[in-house]
Amino acid sequence: MIFPLPTKYFMVAGNSDGVSELNAFDGALLNSGIGNTNLLKVSSILPPNCIEISPFKFKEGSLVPIAYSSITSSVCGQLISSAVSIAHPVDNKNCGVIMEFHSTDSRSVTEERAQFMAEESMKIRGVEVKYIQSVSSEHIVEKNGASFSGVVLWT
Repeated sequence: MIFPLPTKYFMVAGNSDGVSELNAFDGALLNSGIGNTNLLKVSSILPPNCIEISPFKFKEGSLVPIAYSSITSSVCGQLISSAVSIAHPVDNKNCGVIMEFHSTDSRSVTEERAQFMAEESMKIRGVEVKYIQSVSSEHIVEKNGASFSGVVLWT
């Protein structure tokens, strides 16, 4: 196994504008607090018994497992948003589900959609939801913009 089973998580969100869409994405990562790391995008499962911790600063260059949503745009004046939601199970022996969504709607609309999808994913698993947790970001593009939201999984 390359990585041990995550036992902790925290949520992050950020946004930025830049000289290019990639620079805006980089700025959004820095704004969210996880810049200067190497993100390892994972699919959308919160392991059983995972507990929330406060965000912390990683050693630069760290490999960071994360489920995330992002959107970039170069349309000046456009509203962009991203969100991630976690549906937590009633029984901590079950896994939770993380859903990611991005759009050109407001952050509240985008977050609501991510929450809906997380709840639906638990329904198809036959797992009762205890609560849903979300984080989101929005940005109005000036030149090249980015919005980023994620769930960092850690041991």
